[in-house]
Formats: sequence, C-alpha cells, structure tokens
Amino acid sequence: MKFNSDEIASVIQAEIQQFGSTVDVREVGTVLEVGDGIARVYGLSNVMSGEMVEFPSGVTGLAFNLEEKSVGVIILGDFLSIKEGDEVKALGRLLSVPAGDAVIGRVLDPLGNPLDGKGPVNATITRPVEIIATGVAERQPVHEPMQTGIKAIDAMTPIGRGQRELIIGDRKTGKTAVAVDAIVNQKGKGVKCFYVAIGQKDSSVALVIDALEKAGAMEYTTVIVSGASSPAPLQYVAPYAGTAMAEHYMFNGGHALIVYDDLSKQAVAYRQLSLLMRRPPGREAFPGDVFYCHSRLLERSAKLSKELGGGSLTSLPIIETLEGEVSAYIPTNVISITDGQIYLQPDLFFAGIRPAMNVGISVSRVGGNAQIKAMKKVAGGLRLDLASFRELEAFAQLGTELDPATQSKLDRGYRMVELLKQGQYQPMEVAEQIISIYAGTRGYLDEVAVDRVREFEIGLLNFVRDRKPELLTKIREVADLTSEIEEQIKSAITTFKASFR
Repeated sequence: MKFNSDEIASVIQAEIQQFGSTVDVREVGTVLEVGDGIARVYGLSNVMSGEMVEFPSGVTGLAFNLEEKSVGVIILGDFLSIKEGDEVKALGRLLSVPAGDAVIGRVLDPLGNPLDGKGPVNATITRPVEIIATGVAERQPVHEPMQTGIKAIDAMTPIGRGQRELIIGDRKTGKTAVAVDAIVNQKGKGVKCFYVAIGQKDSSVALVIDALEKAGAMEYTTVIVSGASSPAPLQYVAPYAGTAMAEHYMFNGGHALIVYDDLSKQAVAYRQLSLLMRRPPGREAFPGDVFYCHSRLLERSAKLSKELGGGSLTSLPIIETLEGEVSAYIPTNVISITDGQIYLQPDLFFAGIRPAMNVGISVSRVGGNAQIKAMKKVAGGLRLDLASFRELEAFAQLGTELDPATQSKLDRGYRMVELLKQGQYQPMEVAEQIISIYAGTRGYLDEVAVDRVREFEIGLLNFVRDRKPELLTKIREVADLTSEIEEQIKSAITTFKASFR
C-alpha cells in the first residue's frame, strides 16, 4: 500500500491551519452537601461574593458565604436536581436581569424568566441585580408630586417622585389595595410601574394581575413574582431584581414606581438563608445585617440630579405587622429607612373607613413639597383637624355634654371621614380631589346628612364634569388656588347645593 506524501502533507497543513489553541480554563468545585435551597461547595477558592455559579443541571446559584474550607451557595431554582458530588463551575459574573421596554407588560420570575405564557423576553439590555445606590451629590430633593389618586393620601401624606413611603398595617387592612390604586393612577402619566410579589399566595397575585389588566394598567406595568412556594433564595433576590429593572428608566431620565409586597416576607426568607448558613442570629433570630439588606435596597430609590437627567424611582415598600406591633424589629428598621409611612388600622378598616389610614401615626417626611399649591392650600390643616377629631370622638363617647363649638367640630369631623372614604380601583384625579376636599373643609357639607355625604360628592363632581369642565382644566393648568379659581369653585358648589335634595 503506497502513501502519497503530498496528501499527507496537505492533511497536516489543513490540521495546523484549523488548530485552535483555546484552552477551556475555569474554576470548578464539588458539592459537599445540598438541601433547603443552599449548597456547600469545596474547591472554588477564587470565587467572589455574589458571583454566579452553575450546577450540571443548568441551575444557577449565588456565592453567599465565603468560608475557609468551603463556599456557601444559595440556589436560584430547583435544588432537588442537585446531588452530592456534582461539579460546580464559577461563571465569573454577577447576577443580571433583563431590562428595558421588553419587560413591560410581562409577568416574570426574579431571574427574568416569563411566567405569563407570552413567549420569551427579547431584551437587548441587562442590568446587574445589585448595585451601589447613587450618592448624595447625584440626587436632588423630592419636589414633584406622585399622585396615588387616593384623597386621604394625596391630601395628608403626599408622595413625591423619588420618595420611599412605607405602607404598614396588619394583614387584611388594604395595604396591597393602596399600592395597586397608586399603580392604576399612573395611567397616561409616563410612569413605568413594577409590582414585586414576595411570598404571596399565587391566587392573591393572580387577583392583582387581573385587577391591573381590567384597569388597563398592565400596558405600563411589570409584575415580578416569587410566590409562597418559591425557594427562599428567589424570595430574597426578587426585590433587587425588580429594582434593577426599574432603575433602567430612572437612569435614562424617566420615572418609575416600584411596590415591594411585602418586605417582611423577604426578611423571613433572608433569615432562613442566614440560619442555614450558620450565620449568628440576633434580635428575633434575624441576622445582624438584615437592616443592610433593606437599606441597600430602598436607598436605590431616588430623584436624580438635573445633570444625570432628573429621572426618579419611587418605592412603596409594604410591611405586615402582627397585632399592630409597630415597634417590632423589621417594622422599626424599615420605618427608619423610609421617608414616611401610611399606617392602616384594622378597627378603622372593619368600621368601613377605607382606606383605613390612621392620621395620627401616618406621616410624609417630604410634606407639602410633593403637593401642587392648590392642594396645599385646600388640605393644609386637614391632618391636624382629623387627629383632633379622633380625640374629641373618644371624649364624646363618655356621654358628657358638649358645648356648641365642640359639637360642630365633631359634626364636621364625621363628614370629613365620610368624604375621605374611597372605593378600590377608583383613583381620583387631583383637580376633582381639590373640589371635593374644598367642599368639606370650607363647611359646605355641614348641613348635609352624614349618610348622604358620598352621594353629595358624586353629584357635585358629575355636575362639575358636565357643566363646568373648564374649571377642572383651569385647576390642572394653573395648579394653584387663585382667588378667581376659588370663586369659581364656590359658585359651582353653591349652585349644585341649591339643587341637591
């Protein structure tokens, strides 16, 4: 058998030309033990804190605890597919999620995978889940209103763009309803909304998504779901993932609103991970850095300076209390980080006063800066009046004789409480709120029976919409209560009141 030397030479030449000197170098380790959403890995000596690692089943994890002999990894996905002895490789990058317009209108998990059956998320932009919050010099004070459409909140505890306003209360007091109303009210205002459900029942989240769809709010909203059945690592990561998606708009000069529902469940998930990792427990068995866990999340909400485009990210964290215990560990932590709180009280809720806001404890630390001038003038003393009404009401229950001045104060208080009631998913635009609150605070409802106050309000607003639409337009444009506008409001209320029977 003869060999043709030319053939052999040409084969060798082709092989040399096609030879790729790429050597696959990566750091690998071995799973020592796995369970409850965490794994201990031996051999990843150069892995960084927060770096992603990959298991043979395709599930990713996050380096959480760097110890002398091993690395504690939290598993972002199905930990049942991982077994002892599996090879783990470090990926050399931090956890990122898709961002941009591709995620709007979608229901996603904390890693950006779709849960709504509408196909893959075709995002061209990704953002790291954890970043350091913008510094003091890169921010400006909050001065633009972020209206929720809820009279009681916009009048007494106003929220501004870039603010962090905590919604706190026992279970079933309407916390989610307040947040969802705020999202619905952003329709047509150019604000992108993000709703992060942490540890909620899937049925509850489905109801929220259904309400948003019916209100037409899913067009500008993204829902990030890490339900009660999700592993603790995903519940822990969810709020950071949602914030990363929302920040894309803030850093590009836009405005975003994010709701964390709720952070007490995220704290519980973080406590579970920390205890499994053998980190020392502190108060209420939470780890010592649970404050940092929430502060580094909420500090990312800001109103950026003009040089950086003036974008904003407003957050509405929700905290569930047990038996009204506001002085528990997590509630006090989050109260101290946020710029005010809306406290919802069970007994008010069950008495039919909804939103069940306790005026005495609720506060906005931005105050009038987050209101238009007209609202500031109309609702200036409303908080104090309602707080003093609550005291008088408690005093009146003793059955003592009241002087006429006190009695008239009480009567007006009852009417204002009735006026501030509002149905769910019925946000009211600010011009209509001003007319409604003006009628109450200036005594036009004093002769109306308490049980007919709502009827009077609906009739008045319908009357203004039909007969005096130019008044609403003027309030929107001027955004101040000039003497001319005030006269027009007075005349509209007086005209309607004459026909109200």
